[in-house]
Order: sequence, then C-alpha cells, then structure tokens
Amino acid sequence: MSSSVASGPLAQTDFEQLKLARDVIRAEADALTQLANRLDDRFCRAVELIADCRGTVIVSGMGKAGLIGRKTVATLASTGTPAHFLHPAEAIHGDLGRVRSGDVALMLSQSGETEEVVRLLPSLKEMGATIIAITARPESTLGRAAVVVLELGPLREACSLGLAPSTSTTAMIALGDALALVLSQQQGFAAEDFARFHPGGSLGRKLTKVEEAMRPLAECRVAPDTDTVRQVFLEVHRPGRRTGAIMLVDSLGRLTGLFTDSDLARLFEVADDRSFDQPIREVMTAAPISVRRGIRLPEAVKLLADRKISELPVVDEDNQPLGLLDITDLIDLAPAMKATSTSTQPAPSTQSDGRDGVEAPPTIPISNLRAS
Repeated sequence: MSSSVASGPLAQTDFEQLKLARDVIRAEADALTQLANRLDDRFCRAVELIADCRGTVIVSGMGKAGLIGRKTVATLASTGTPAHFLHPAEAIHGDLGRVRSGDVALMLSQSGETEEVVRLLPSLKEMGATIIAITARPESTLGRAAVVVLELGPLREACSLGLAPSTSTTAMIALGDALALVLSQQQGFAAEDFARFHPGGSLGRKLTKVEEAMRPLAECRVAPDTDTVRQVFLEVHRPGRRTGAIMLVDSLGRLTGLFTDSDLARLFEVADDRSFDQPIREVMTAAPISVRRGIRLPEAVKLLADRKISELPVVDEDNQPLGLLDITDLIDLAPAMKATSTSTQPAPSTQSDGRDGVEAPPTIPISNLRAS
C-alpha cells in the first residue's frame, strides 16, 4: 500500500515572518545591485537599436516574463516609445501579422529556452525584426538568436524552494524600466509629452496647465470697472453654475480688480445704499492675485491654498483675463482646503483689500505669480 506525504502549513511567529520577508526583499535588492554593475555597452547598443527603430517595439514573453513584458510595454509607450505586447502562444496562431520589417522584438525569458518564445524566433527573423534578448543565459537558443543580449546573470529565486519567479522577474522589470527611461531622456521626452499621454486621473490633473482647467471667459462674469455695483449685478449674467467672483477690467480689457459675492454681502451688512451706485472699482479688490497661462495646475492650487483664496484669475501676457480657476472645481487637488466652515454666515472676502477690519494679505506683484 502506498501513501503520499503532504506537508501542511507551518506555524510561524511574527518574527519568523518578518525575517523571511526581509530576506526576500534583500535578495531581490542584491540582485538589482549586481544587475546594475553588470550593465555594459550591450545596454547602450540596445538603446541605440530601439531609438533607431523605424517601426514598433514588440515585447514578448511567456508566463511571469509575459506579465513583466506587458508592464515594460506600458512604460515604453507612456514615455514616448511606441510599443505593444505580443503573446508568444497567440503569435503562431495569427498575431504574427502585427510584426513588420523594421520592428524591434524585445524577448524575455529567464532560461532562454521557453518553448513558445523559441518557436517565434525564426519567424521574427524572417519578417525582418531585430531581436533583443533579456535572459540569464546568453548561450541559450534565445541568446544566440539575438542581435543584443541583456544578461540578467546568475540569479537565485528568492523563494525558499528557489523555484517561484521572484528575483528574476524583479531584475527583468528593472531592466525594462531602465531601457524605457534612458530612451525617454535621450529622446528629449518632456513633462508636456507626459501630460499628453496621461490626460486622465490624478496624474493627468497634476500635469495639466491652468488654461485647461479654468472656467473659460465665456463662462465667467466680467465687467468694466467703471460700472456701478448695481449695474454689474443687473447686467452681468452667465449660463450655468456661476463663479463666486466678478473680474473687473479697464478700457483696454486688462484685469484691474475682483469683486466677490462676499464683498457684496459686506455691502449689505453695512447698509450703505450709496455704495451700490458708485463705480465698482471703489469697492473692488484692486490688483488681485492672478496667474499667467502656461503654469501647471498644482502651482495654482498651492497658491489658492497658501493665500486662502477661492478664485484665481488666469491672464495672458497683457494681463487680460482668459478665465478663472474656482476652488470648487479643484477641491480634489487641494486637500488642505477641503475642510470648510459649517457657518451659515457669509464668508469673508476671498481676495480682501482690508476693508471693514479684514486684514489684507501681503501684496504680491502679479508678475511674480506668473510663469511663461
């Protein structure tokens, strides 16, 4: 009678678990250090081949190496190098149609003998693709077929059995990142390019310029600074949700002041009816804080938070308003300003000039708050 022996779960103390976890991380860190020291002119040759590629970078790998390949494709593509992933098993069932002469094929295989990867090599060569290998064994089938081999070197997997891909996949992902980021810098990939490729999510918002996030002038309230307060509020209307401030301009259309709903509330509080029939420039906040188009949104949001203001005009080089940043549209980027008062009383002016006992913020020249 035969019997099979199955090992059950081992009881581990917290100390043992932490020791093992630290050993895994240190093993992978050591492997990365060795990989960094091993890089030579073959890496530079790989960068050159990809930079000169007339087609697309095709990345392929099987299993865990394939997952790393997909991540490498994402990093390449998002940093300016056109790339796509080719599943080696699906390639031989029609997906080889994606390959064109002039493409660079970046093939990932720890052993260099992965069957599905090896089967692709003759077809890739026949179709005119240049093969770059990432493998631990340059003498392998993959290594011999490649124009350039990026050698991972002798690696021991971090798991206790030395089997589960861990150290090897960490090395692969680091090498893929190195290729993508060196290429990105060499090609002059700038923050503007990164923003174009990442328009969505919080990352996209951080790279957005103020003119892309502001309420355009057509949705803002703008009035001559010579009109009376009464005229301004009777005549200046805009569809949709209004902003909490009116931008005031001179005869040349240049921004001269800002008048907020809080400023209006203060006029009601002091019950001075004569104020409603005097030019609004007499009660506006003169020379308000503004930013010039072209600066990044986080800079403007920081200014809103630091100065404790809720509206920020965006102007052009001639100080003519282009639009308005309203904190209610940007609250997700300004966590410091999320805590709002629950009071039902009118809030103090968001850009006050010190009237009615409200201390004005230190004057900041508009030119100092603009960036080309």
